[in-house]
Amino acid sequence: MSPRLDEPRTHNATSACPQGLTESDSPAAAVLDGTRNRTTSSGSDTSSSDDDNSTEGVTGLEGLPEIPPYAEVGPVDARALSKTLFARLESLEEGTHEYSYVRNTLVELNLALVKFAASRFRSRSEPMEDIIQVGTIGLIKAIDRFELSRGVEFPTFAMPTIIGEIKRFFRDTSWSVRVPRRLQELRLDLAKAGDELAQQLDRSPTVGELADRLGITHDEVVEGMAASNAYTASSLDAKPEEDDNEGALADRIGYEDHGLEGIEYVESLKPLIASLPGRDRTILSLRFVANMTQSEIGEELGISQMHVSRLLSRTLAKLRKGLTLEE
Repeated sequence: MSPRLDEPRTHNATSACPQGLTESDSPAAAVLDGTRNRTTSSGSDTSSSDDDNSTEGVTGLEGLPEIPPYAEVGPVDARALSKTLFARLESLEEGTHEYSYVRNTLVELNLALVKFAASRFRSRSEPMEDIIQVGTIGLIKAIDRFELSRGVEFPTFAMPTIIGEIKRFFRDTSWSVRVPRRLQELRLDLAKAGDELAQQLDRSPTVGELADRLGITHDEVVEGMAASNAYTASSLDAKPEEDDNEGALADRIGYEDHGLEGIEYVESLKPLIASLPGRDRTILSLRFVANMTQSEIGEELGISQMHVSRLLSRTLAKLRKGLTLEE
């Protein structure tokens, strides 16, 4: 341990608690801004004095070891300092300036844990700064829950909380389409089981083999596979990498359906046609569905072609009038 860690705390807080605790650009700064507001006593004035971070003569902070610049504190020293600060934190009243100072110092000392955990997710598409900030929230939660009396090292206790917070961030924000948490977790289980079975069988596992491995039904496996498609989305303007000559996806899916232009008229005509006499409906069907001529319709019904023409004209005029009245 550095000799400085055993020296009594006799210096001004300007050196012991750098301004980074209150106005720095460190990853914890944005998170600490909100937590300080909740933990600072309403009766304390901590914003207008030049000695905001001063601890000389302040009850509760006497005897603390000197804290070097955070960049110079190694893992071993950070762990030793954290134990001392956690012991002092238990004796301080939450909401006081002293409590906030010790708590924020613990956050700054243990930011290396956050950066180490965030490095595991370096391959993700999210900016590393965002991942570190989310991990810092997990670090603060771990500090608030840690109990020194349990005899567990703080890094051991904090790492699952930090990683869990980062994973929760990816679970809630990285899906292109929002799906239920059950399906998100099922996707992970299917991916893990699929990799294990592929190594054992030297081929891709079937739906039945995945279902047996996870103890679920075939339908649940299919549902989980379908949900996996919602994790990422492709742009309609993107061109396939394997064939540069092929057009964008938007050019290859969908087409203009000219039948949609008259769909409203078709739906409006249905009740009008249903109200026609049976012979008129038959003539319409033979003429416009079977594409028969008026002469062929006359032969089919045993009437003259002229009679068919008059009946057809009268029927069409009636339908046209009915559409006009609806409009």
